[in-house]
Amino acid sequence: MNELRAINKYLYKYKGLLTLGIFFVVTSNIFGLYTPEYIRYSVDILKENLATYQLMHSFEAQSAYRSLFIYFILFFAIIIFVTSIIKGLLMFFMRQTLIVMSRKIEFDQKNELYQQYQRLNTTFYKRNNTGDLMSRISEDVSRVRMYVGPAIMYSINLLALFSMVIYTMFNINAYLSFLVLLPLPVLTYSIYKVSDTINKRSERISVALSGLTTRAQEIFSGIRVIQSFPISQQIEAEFHQAGSDYRQQNIGLAKIESFFAPLMLLLIGISTLLVVYIGGKEVARGSFSAGNIAEFIFYINMLTWPVASLGWCVSLIQRAEASQKRINLFLQDTNTIENEQKLPVHDIRNIAFQSVTFRYPDTGIQALTDINFSVAQGEKVAIVGKTGSGKSTIAELLLRTYDISEGNVLINGTDIRKIDLTTYRNKIGYTPQDVFLFSDTIRNNILFGLPQNAAPISQETLEEYATTACVHEDIQQLPKQYDTIVGERGIMLSGGQKQRISIARALVKNPEMVILDDCLSAVDAKTEKIIFENLDRALQNKTVIFITHRIFAVTGFDKIIVLEDGRIAEQGTYAELMKKQGVYYELYKLQQQENNT
Repeated sequence: MNELRAINKYLYKYKGLLTLGIFFVVTSNIFGLYTPEYIRYSVDILKENLATYQLMHSFEAQSAYRSLFIYFILFFAIIIFVTSIIKGLLMFFMRQTLIVMSRKIEFDQKNELYQQYQRLNTTFYKRNNTGDLMSRISEDVSRVRMYVGPAIMYSINLLALFSMVIYTMFNINAYLSFLVLLPLPVLTYSIYKVSDTINKRSERISVALSGLTTRAQEIFSGIRVIQSFPISQQIEAEFHQAGSDYRQQNIGLAKIESFFAPLMLLLIGISTLLVVYIGGKEVARGSFSAGNIAEFIFYINMLTWPVASLGWCVSLIQRAEASQKRINLFLQDTNTIENEQKLPVHDIRNIAFQSVTFRYPDTGIQALTDINFSVAQGEKVAIVGKTGSGKSTIAELLLRTYDISEGNVLINGTDIRKIDLTTYRNKIGYTPQDVFLFSDTIRNNILFGLPQNAAPISQETLEEYATTACVHEDIQQLPKQYDTIVGERGIMLSGGQKQRISIARALVKNPEMVILDDCLSAVDAKTEKIIFENLDRALQNKTVIFITHRIFAVTGFDKIIVLEDGRIAEQGTYAELMKKQGVYYELYKLQQQENNT
């Protein structure tokens, strides 16, 4: 239960519902005890008075005796009926408190996990697959909910009912009660031996489910690639293997769990036989009544479901333990982007990289070494270099999806790690190298970048941003224009259309700084030229950082930073770099030759 201690904070949060639930559990069992007691009264009255009633045959008093006899039986029946109704209502309220509490905890835990997803840096997402992440926030949280809901409810019910029933039984006949409850230690020992096996198998099932979910997600995402190669049978065999592994793990657990039901039914049957046999002997001696036998049988039957649910509850707790362990490991992950001080940032006046060195935590590869440069407000800066030179890494450090290894990234002279990250990112429009569109309309994909408190954007303004990104005419050709669903990851659109929609999304929030990371790689030269002209007009007073490997696209920028193997090889204006005839000049000549050929 060590891992499940993390749930205690939620139980304390909803202590009111938990307390009410426990109250309803206890009171429902109190009213449940009336039924066996009045069954005993009814059986004893019937047995004791039936012979007297028969002796009054042909006497006038027999009719009055019969009416009195029926009156008592009806009286007991009404009491049993009323107490059963009250017990049913209390059980309803019991579920309305404890099960509702479990749903609230499930909601809170999913939110906690989602917030952790938001804090984690890119390293975590490179190290973990999507299927595993989905499994933790869905399957694992659901299993924990089964612990804080049904498992706790039935465990409390078991404790309350056992204490009340055993106390009542021992008050009636301690010797018989002892013999009837003798099989319980066998059940306890069996649960002790099997619970550890259930826990281990539950962990393996969680891992197998994550693998199956991941494999399915990869297949669905890459279905076009799979269909373009004659490997459908191989993929089917791999998915079948993952499914078989998950099935075998569940079957193995089901076999262990199936041990509980026959064992408990056997123990209940043995207890019933002991009541009938030993109780019958006590009745013959006159120290026990027939009503007591009926009462004891009712008590045993009352214990049947709680005892039967004990194995199920143990299974739920063990599964929850395994799932909560996975959740705890995730919540304790240190690859988070902490935002503790949250210093305000009103506008972005200056950006400075001071001796910044960065290596990726997941691979250990050093992407940047001793980077020094600054960007003033309204300045247009281009970052160029060969593939793998560290261009996109600078964009990620500016967005703070990673924290730097050495040096400082300063925003208005303040360390980026100290400023309010949400406010800062709201001032940035970003177009990533790997464009991602949501399975929604084009309109909603463009408007996605707007803050929640932003004023609504009119259709004319929306079209204006789309025109700036040179995608308005393409949208007009679509069946529903801006209300066209783009499909998962924008599958209905071409690569160039997705890039241009991403540019419009970065512009629509009217940011102070725009970061464009190789966002025109899928666009032809003519369209690229138009987009540059449009951006030059739209971003006149804004800070722009443009990352590209195309040397010809950046001749008009205020500053060009040339990266080579993670270091700044040179920086300056286009004219200065061409005059130097250094790295930039060589890249320019090389691309010129490639274009001519």
